[in-house]
Amino acid sequence: MKPLPLPLRVAAGLAVTTAERVRELPKQLLGLPVTAVSQVLQFSMRVQQHVTELAIKGDDALSALRPVEDTPSWATFDEDVDVPAPRPETNGHAQPLPEFDESPDPWAEEERALAEDHRDGENDSAEGPAGIAGYDELTLPQLRARLRQLSLEQLEEILAYEHTHEARASFIGMLARRIGNVHKTGDEEGQ
Repeated sequence: MKPLPLPLRVAAGLAVTTAERVRELPKQLLGLPVTAVSQVLQFSMRVQQHVTELAIKGDDALSALRPVEDTPSWATFDEDVDVPAPRPETNGHAQPLPEFDESPDPWAEEERALAEDHRDGENDSAEGPAGIAGYDELTLPQLRARLRQLSLEQLEEILAYEHTHEARASFIGMLARRIGNVHKTGDEEGQ
């Protein structure tokens, strides 16, 4: 028997394939919404990736034109604010900071209040390291407010006391950082 011509065989194969696809169509229709949603989500993720890549390339190109600030202009730290040095009293305690109409230091009010508390409670509490009355009862913010008033020797004395008594990690860390800042600036009075 002689084979049928190629175009006729291709047409017959196409007809059979179409019939098979038509039979499978109800099954495919059930999965169609899931497939469509999946493809839309994939497309949106690809678009987001391309936009992010473009933004990164733009940041790289613009960074050469505009240098990045190391410290934002709005950020202030205790060490950045200049406060006049307190005058020591005869009994070894520092006087509170002088009153200002407009203080640039955000901690000035806290320091004044704590210094007043300190003077009021001097007779009530036992003398602590570096002449700080009631040291063991101080909270971390209360000690932080006093740090700039202390000399390097007083800071080291408090750190040694903290190591041998309470050994509070947050206090030790804060004292060590303050001592490091004093060494770094070469300022013996903690200014």
